[in-house]
Amino acid sequence: MSYINAKNLIKQYGIGEATITAVGGVTLGIDAGEFVAIMGESGSGKSTLLSMLGGLNSPTSGRFLVDGLDVYALTSDERADFRKRSIGFVFQNFHLLPYLTLAENVMLPLAIVKMNKKKKLSTAIEALARVGLPDKETRLPNQISGGEQERVAIARAIVNHPPIILADEPTGNLDTHTGAEIMKLLAMLNREGITVIMVTHSNEYAHYARRLIRLSDGRLADEETELRRPAEAGILPYRVQKRRKEGGLT
Repeated sequence: MSYINAKNLIKQYGIGEATITAVGGVTLGIDAGEFVAIMGESGSGKSTLLSMLGGLNSPTSGRFLVDGLDVYALTSDERADFRKRSIGFVFQNFHLLPYLTLAENVMLPLAIVKMNKKKKLSTAIEALARVGLPDKETRLPNQISGGEQERVAIARAIVNHPPIILADEPTGNLDTHTGAEIMKLLAMLNREGITVIMVTHSNEYAHYARRLIRLSDGRLADEETELRRPAEAGILPYRVQKRRKEGGLT
């Protein structure tokens, strides 16, 4: 069984004739250490699916397991603890608090961790260095660029050393060059062993992943595997294996 398993996930909103199905029966397996990109048109359900994979949005039906743990069988408090331990979130909007320094922003997930303040600060500084921002811990968010703010958001996501990163349009507010730099950073973290699941509208950025899944009308449409990232190994040919299935992809 894969490390991450979605089993017939369905998410509906509304009642009766007004019911809208955002995600309609997704079955998906993701192995530990994979880098998976999810694409689809606006309204295809990709962000809704990602929120369910993050333990943030209870499905109408179906099961979601991580390393054998049935996430939505947990209580809300247990699920919150699971998220804190297991998942780092990166969003299109950086969500940095403007009155906190970069280090203080990165330290926020450590607020409930039993660790003294000095250790929390050093851990945050290490995370900033890991994403390419050494010696900037005392700056405020408005003193750095948009690309650097996204790096801070990624540092905050990894400060607890989670095994999984979920990224929802992480390059959406960035120019092409800066977006590529962020993608290289996510690819680096993936090489270090973190499982990365990313929603993107960009076919170019999707190819930084090793696997691409497309959604259409809330359902899995097709998949590409063994993608060759364009940034690390030069411009090399890559082999694409594409499968279309009426059911789930595993």
